[in-house]
Amino acid sequence: MSDASPCPTARALAAAFTAGKTTAEAVIRETLERIAARDATLGAFVVVGADEALEQARAWDRARKLGDKVPALAGVPLAVKDNIDTVDLPTAYGSDIYHKHQPVGDAACVAQARTAGAIVVGKTVTTEFAYYRPGKTVNPHDPARTPGGSSQGSAAAVGAGLVPFAFGTQTAGSIIRPAAYCGCVGYKPTWGLIPRAGVKVISDWLDTVGLIARDVEDAAFCAAGLTSRPGLKPEAGGTFKIAVLREPYPGNAEPEAVHALDRAMAALEKAGHAVRDLPTPPALQQLAKQQRLVMAYEMDKALADERRRHEAKLSSILKSYLDEGRSISARAYDGAIAATRELIYDIGQLFGDADAILSPPAPGEAPMGLQATGDPAFNRVWTHLQLPCLTLPAGTGPNGMPVGVQLAARAGQDALLFAVALATENALER
Repeated sequence: MSDASPCPTARALAAAFTAGKTTAEAVIRETLERIAARDATLGAFVVVGADEALEQARAWDRARKLGDKVPALAGVPLAVKDNIDTVDLPTAYGSDIYHKHQPVGDAACVAQARTAGAIVVGKTVTTEFAYYRPGKTVNPHDPARTPGGSSQGSAAAVGAGLVPFAFGTQTAGSIIRPAAYCGCVGYKPTWGLIPRAGVKVISDWLDTVGLIARDVEDAAFCAAGLTSRPGLKPEAGGTFKIAVLREPYPGNAEPEAVHALDRAMAALEKAGHAVRDLPTPPALQQLAKQQRLVMAYEMDKALADERRRHEAKLSSILKSYLDEGRSISARAYDGAIAATRELIYDIGQLFGDADAILSPPAPGEAPMGLQATGDPAFNRVWTHLQLPCLTLPAGTGPNGMPVGVQLAARAGQDALLFAVALATENALER
């Protein structure tokens, strides 16, 4: 195996293991070799659990040898964002407060993944409490550029080909944006589809557990396996109606983001799908403001203990944001939630007859520098409305960096989202 060879897809690894063409131990050893070869410069992992992963792998090898039926993700390596609890590896939530903190149990999503056969190989870098202050991770396509955040380690690990998939979380744009910057597929499910028990939640209304994977089919395969929802896996074929929100925030999209949308639109139309422009809804700007209000208000409450007992260990930028949250009245918060519920109830006004809405996942290529993680403006609204959304690669920008497109569907229509995303991916590859 070459150090540069990327990890195969999750579905390829699962198929090879089930067919007896490889062992889980061999897969994990190769994965650990990739991480050892590249992560010193990439900085995607906080901790690698080599012994723990090999022990899990051998257990699945024994089960298959005994003729036991193995689950969908048996033998597939998984990286876990470090704001998600793991019983066998420390979880620090991106904060010095929790240095060497060892949870007493797995988060529900990790337990589901292990039950489905996935093997946790390590914990990936997150920003401080999944908010802003970046960790050590660099972009796998250019180490001088940000990988995005807050799921920066997960996106970089998948983008570099170290692992086939990884857990991320999203409060504003923390799955979609880093996945776009690192050239991956990022999937934020309908709110609540993947359980959050055992995740360091900073916003009850917004926080969503999702996945970062190599391509659309792999994201759907992994999501279906860990949620026991086989219907999430799309089949090629069929035509869809897609509305295009070209510039949700006029002036924010860079030329390469607009070009990626144009390319996707042309490819979809050529493939026989119905594509139309969607005028920017008047409520969009207000929804983005409501998302920021709700996020600040809830984060101040969620981190009350950390601020009360360990304020000196919080970054100044986080403390400023908590101050903003503390200044928001309960009445303003309740009003924002009530207004959002009304729009969620009548979401058809936004989608019309469209199966999905296509828009940019980020303003453009990953910005230069590692002190910030990019702008989540293009993700806030979908997260606030608790809708499923997905980003997929759509070429490169003027600096050779990945540029993606983002799709959003109605709540609960994750299977349709995957189907439209697969159609978009196939159209772009023709």
